[in-house]
Amino acid sequence: MRSDKHRSSLFATPATVLATALLLSGCAGEAEPSFAERGYPTAPPQELPEAATTDADVPLAELVDADWLAVTAERTSIDPRVVAAYAGASIRVAQTTPGCGIGWNTLAGIGRVESYHGTIYGSEVADDGSIAPPIIGIPLDGTNGTLAIPDTEGGTLDTDTEWDRAVGPMQFIPSTWAQFGQDANLDGTADPNQLDDAVLTAAVYLCDRSGELVSDNGWNTAVSAYNLPVEYARDVAAYARMYAE
Repeated sequence: MRSDKHRSSLFATPATVLATALLLSGCAGEAEPSFAERGYPTAPPQELPEAATTDADVPLAELVDADWLAVTAERTSIDPRVVAAYAGASIRVAQTTPGCGIGWNTLAGIGRVESYHGTIYGSEVADDGSIAPPIIGIPLDGTNGTLAIPDTEGGTLDTDTEWDRAVGPMQFIPSTWAQFGQDANLDGTADPNQLDDAVLTAAVYLCDRSGELVSDNGWNTAVSAYNLPVEYARDVAAYARMYAE
């Protein structure tokens, strides 16, 4: 596990990097317990959306088939604009990283747990995918079960010049956004508080951490890199199953 954990929940989050180090160290020569032995869930089915186009020059939200989008939004009671971002990210990554296999429903599960699909604290998602007011998490100051991460970017993204904070509907800390941030709506800027950018960045990050999200091991490797606790993986898996047909 890398020490640049990319996110922290809007709620109290365990110090996941430290916990991972303790977990992986164990006794010398002792095998690491499997995900199943640690209580992690089996991988939910990855539902791949129907695409209207796979043109790389089309903004993310326009990639999904309109009929599929309407049916899925009604079935899941998720805002169609939000479903379009989750589905578009799944379609885009199927092009760029075909072996990953991430479904729109896993991204929706993470989005639900992280920010209630971009609506936590009264925020709203506009038709262009912008989110107002911006979603900014608690200070990562070593309290409330968080890691202590001093400010890394002068508060440009998180408005905090003392400590880093997780930002946006998918909750990225600035240092990881700087490494993985995507411009999914093709406006020339990668913005963690723009829904399409944030969701595609999450998909790219998850695929990078694991390589594939189809197997139990691959899915849990990716999701536990997003946030280590087994309870988090169980919650995401439960929502991902619920959102899949």
